[in-house]
Amino acid sequence: MADKRDYYEVLGVEKTASQDDIKKAYRKLAKKYHPDMNPGDKEAEAKFKEASEAYGVLSDETKRKQYDQFGHAAFDGAAGGAGGFNYQNMNVDDILRGFGFGDIFGDLFGGMGGRSSGFGGRSQAYNGPMKGRNVGTTVRIAFEEAVFGCEKQVEISYKEECESCHGTGAKPGTSPETCPTCGGSGQVVRQRQSLFGVMREVGVCNECGGSGKVVKEKCPTCRGNGYKNTKKKISVTIPAGIDSGQSIRIAGMGEPGTNGGSRGDLLVEVIVARHPIFMRDGMNLFSTASITFTEAALGGDVKIKTIDGDVLFPIKAGTQTDTKIRLKGKGVPSLRDPSKRGDQYTTLVVKVPERMNSKQKEALKKFDEVMYPKK
Repeated sequence: MADKRDYYEVLGVEKTASQDDIKKAYRKLAKKYHPDMNPGDKEAEAKFKEASEAYGVLSDETKRKQYDQFGHAAFDGAAGGAGGFNYQNMNVDDILRGFGFGDIFGDLFGGMGGRSSGFGGRSQAYNGPMKGRNVGTTVRIAFEEAVFGCEKQVEISYKEECESCHGTGAKPGTSPETCPTCGGSGQVVRQRQSLFGVMREVGVCNECGGSGKVVKEKCPTCRGNGYKNTKKKISVTIPAGIDSGQSIRIAGMGEPGTNGGSRGDLLVEVIVARHPIFMRDGMNLFSTASITFTEAALGGDVKIKTIDGDVLFPIKAGTQTDTKIRLKGKGVPSLRDPSKRGDQYTTLVVKVPERMNSKQKEALKKFDEVMYPKK
């Protein structure tokens, strides 16, 4: 046993490491060196086996105490592995159960091997009802339409059920038959040789695609597809307050389901055009408005453009340029509660004349003399 590395060294932990630390260290190594992640890499297989062996001992309190006292000699004479486990002749299910790896591998490889009986023996029925896929499209609307809502027509590609076979794909007068390969289960069990011996994997049946049924005589109308592609126009209700990039879900207008499953949904993404005056931030609108020098100096009602139309807003005498005013309730309605609206924030800018005639210039000079007399 002298050629074996210390188990704590293998996992990269201290001898005082907690069970949680040991588990975390093994998870990291298992994910890095697992044979399925490194196909054909013998060095990775060896490191994975070494880490698994170390974890099998250190994760068991009794075996860990024996190892701490006697080292590798505590398991001398075991058949091909620590604690009497023989990696070459055992099924991987037995190894994982024996070392308590089920939860680790479920987390690490659930996304890749969720249908493999080699990782916890899980399987999945493929021939049950399955909802169809969602489909997407876009619709472009004006800024005002997004604020107040509207109705729009969109054209989509839609799979209509074949009138001849009613969606079965089989020639009229015939029916789909039970798949001879999977026996109607929609899945097949495959075996392969691995580091741990024979490994069982459950996968989709290639013959029937997981439906459990095969069509021997295809419908001549749809060529066995069960559906025909058509163009369909539908009306979409755009709710008040929707923003660019948001989507509207229309149930049952997506791809057909399989084995009696419901249709998927249609997701309509809304693209809102820009407005020449207003900018939007959530439920609030922002804009600028020009006022004359006289209006700014004397105050009074000034005309402000809003999404609802022009309104008069009273300003104080001596209003300076870049003054910001707030118009309550002149923003965008809430999607959840259209009765609630945001506000409009408008920046007032004093407009300076770019061109003046001689009479206007003379009047401005007199105003300046009166307003700012020279000492």
